[in-house]
Amino acid sequence: MNPSPKRVALLALVALPAFAACSADRTHFYTLLQPEPATATVAGGAAFAIDVQHVRVPAQVDQPQLVVRQGAGELALVETRQWIAPLKDEMRGALSAALTQRLHAHDVAGVAAPAGMPVYQVTVDVQRFDGWLAHSVGIDAVWAVRAGGDVDAQRVRTSWTCASHAGVAVGSGYEPLVVGAQQAVAQIAAQIATLIEAAQRDAGTAGCPAAG
Repeated sequence: MNPSPKRVALLALVALPAFAACSADRTHFYTLLQPEPATATVAGGAAFAIDVQHVRVPAQVDQPQLVVRQGAGELALVETRQWIAPLKDEMRGALSAALTQRLHAHDVAGVAAPAGMPVYQVTVDVQRFDGWLAHSVGIDAVWAVRAGGDVDAQRVRTSWTCASHAGVAVGSGYEPLVVGAQQAVAQIAAQIATLIEAAQRDAGTAGCPAAG
């Protein structure tokens, strides 16, 4: 027995709000990787390589969901807004991409670098990752660079431990919050790259950049 036209119309009216609710509640996924610039250069032109190690992030934000600050002591996990990969992997990937683009160097993490090529190993410990909707994103990190290969053989200073603070004002909404986080990570990557560039020129005089 076919349903009457009135019953079909009633079912459609009932279904529409339910569909709208499902659409509104769908999960959105985000990444810390910035879009590749139109003028991106091919990595590998540098006379050295980088080795970006696993990144440590605070336990409070090491969650699939975006964690946003809502007050002096309150944090909220936003179930419908999630990272596409674990935050520590997103952070490592974003740092690697930014350093590769800035330095024109291959990231040889997990593979062997060409024999005799200087390799700068990068370790990063994120100590604070704060996101405030319609306010700001702040990242504090302690990071270290250790030079190996030809630089190591010169018997000059081969390791540096530095600290960075990156802060970015953001507009309302989750997309601006994530873009702000991308920019904050890029700021830290720029400071790491500055040190590596200085070490490659003269490892004996290279030092930590001024804290941002």
